[in-house]
Amino acid sequence: MASNTATMGNLPSGIGICTTIPDILYVPELIFGGLVWILVACTLVVPANPQGWVMFVSVFCFIMTFIWLVVFACGGHHNSGGWAAADFVYHGLAAFFYLSASVALAKVTIDMKDGTIFQNYQLDISAVVFSYIATFLYFIHTVLSAIRWKSF
Repeated sequence: MASNTATMGNLPSGIGICTTIPDILYVPELIFGGLVWILVACTLVVPANPQGWVMFVSVFCFIMTFIWLVVFACGGHHNSGGWAAADFVYHGLAAFFYLSASVALAKVTIDMKDGTIFQNYQLDISAVVFSYIATFLYFIHTVLSAIRWKSF
């Protein structure tokens, strides 16, 4: 029993990030975030401001999640509690950003329902769905990172 509680305060490195919760969520976050990025980039940007925010969020979170994945895979965190806190803060910020981008993208998509190219509408619907999935993944990662952070 004592050995289980001692391992809760460890940050994984190397291949261990592919087998531990919440770190196993890095890959789905990258996949769905990349899909949002690609789908929004493929559409005609009619209202530039909300679409620009969605692009910023998807590109920012994709790059930062990839950097976070590399740092954890290389063991750059040195099993520090500060990195566990930073993991919680980053994923909480990413979940908030994605939620705001998802709502904005859904509003733009609803508004473009009439009078636009149907293919762009379908691409935006797909982007909205994947954006909400990415929001959910980042939220789950935030909750699980908070639990891990509290175990340090």
